[in-house]
Amino acid sequence: MTSTAPHQGMGFKEFVGLVAALMAINAIAIDSMLPALGQIGNALGVANANERQWIITAYMLGFGGTQIIYGTLTDRFGRKPILLWGLAGYTIFTLGIAASHSFEALLGGRVLQGVAAASTRVVSVSIVRDCYAGRLMARVMSLAMIVFIGVPVFAPSAGQLILLIAPWQGIFLALGAFGFTVLLWVWLRLPETLHEEDRKPIALRTITETFGIILSNRLSMGYTVASTMIFGAMLGFINSAQQLFTDVFHAGRIFPIIFALIATFIAISSLLNARLVDKIGMRKLSHGALLAFITIAMIHATLALSGHDTLWTFAILQSGMMLCLGLMMGNFGAIAMEPLGHVAGAAASIQGFISTVAAALIGFLVGQSFNGTDIPLELGFVTLGLSALAVILFAENGRLFQHQDQLTDAAYDHF
Repeated sequence: MTSTAPHQGMGFKEFVGLVAALMAINAIAIDSMLPALGQIGNALGVANANERQWIITAYMLGFGGTQIIYGTLTDRFGRKPILLWGLAGYTIFTLGIAASHSFEALLGGRVLQGVAAASTRVVSVSIVRDCYAGRLMARVMSLAMIVFIGVPVFAPSAGQLILLIAPWQGIFLALGAFGFTVLLWVWLRLPETLHEEDRKPIALRTITETFGIILSNRLSMGYTVASTMIFGAMLGFINSAQQLFTDVFHAGRIFPIIFALIATFIAISSLLNARLVDKIGMRKLSHGALLAFITIAMIHATLALSGHDTLWTFAILQSGMMLCLGLMMGNFGAIAMEPLGHVAGAAASIQGFISTVAAALIGFLVGQSFNGTDIPLELGFVTLGLSALAVILFAENGRLFQHQDQLTDAAYDHF
C-alpha cells in the first residue's frame, strides 16, 4: 500500500501526527523527568547521583526487551488491538509509579511502563511500513521523528514547570493522562493496517524462519547496528546531562533551557531531512551526516581533553552533533526496514529489541563513566561514531553515498 492516505478516514497529516504521538510517548517518558532526578533521589533515599540514572535505564530495558515479542503478536492479531492493550498498560503502570514509596518499586514500575510502551514503537514502525515504502516511508518517519527527537526541547521544561506546582509524582500523572489521550485517538481513528490475508499464525517454525530472514539480511542488520551506536551515544548524553550541567558547568538552573536549545537542532535537522530526502536520497544525507558527526565529536573530545571546554563550546558542539543525528536516525531506520516489508512486524520488533536494549546498555555505560568531567562522554561519541561508520561500510560492501534506494534485499549479500 503506497498511497498518501492509509485509510479514507485518516489523511496523511493525521497519520503522521498519530505516529509522532506514539513516538512521543517514549521520548517524553524519558526526558520529562530529567529535572526531577534529584528530587526523586532525595525523596526515595538515593544518595549516589550516578544511581539515579537507573530511572532512565530501567525504562529503556523494559522498553527494548519486550519489543521482540510484540512483532510476532502484531503479525498474528493485527496492529490495532496490540497497540490498544499496550497503551492501556502504559497508562495504568505510569499512574502506579506515582504511588511508589521506594526506589525499588519505582524502578519496577519503570520497567513495566517500558514493557507496555514497547508496543507503540513496534506498531508505529509497522503501520508506516504497511502503508508506505521507499523515500515516502523515509519522509513519514522523518516527519514523525521531528516530534520524537524534538520532544526533549520541551519535555525537561515541562517537567520543570510541573515541579513548580507539584512534587515529582505530578510528572507521572501527566504522562498517564497523555497515554490515555493517545489511546482514545487510536481507538477512535486508526484503522487496522494489516490485511487479514497477511496475518501469520504463531508457529515455532514460522517464527524461526522469519527471524532467520531478518537476522541474515546484511543491509538491514548493518543499519540496525549503526542506529544502535548512534542512539547509544544520545542516551549517554541524556543519562549524564543533568550531572554535566550541574557539576561540570555549574548551570543547573538553566539546564532545561540549554538542553532544549541543543535538542532543537535534532528537530530542525529532522525537518530538513523530510524536505531533502526525496531530492538527495537517504544514503547521501545519512552518510554525510555520520562523517560530520565523527568530525565534530573528535573536535569536541580534543577540546575536553585539553581542559578548554566551556558551557557554550559544549552547547555549540553538542548542537552540531545533534544536527547530524537528526539526519541519520530516520534514514537509518528506513533503510533497515526497506528490504523487509513482507515481515514488517517481526522486523520492527527485532530491530527495536536490538537497538533499544543495546543502546540502553551503551548509554548506561557512558553515563556511569561520568567522573566530574565531560571527557568520557566525548570519547564515547567518537568511539560510537567510528563504530557506526565501520558497520555501514560492511553493510554497503565498502561503499558510501551510493544511490541504491530502490534496490530490494535480493540485491544485497546475506551473512
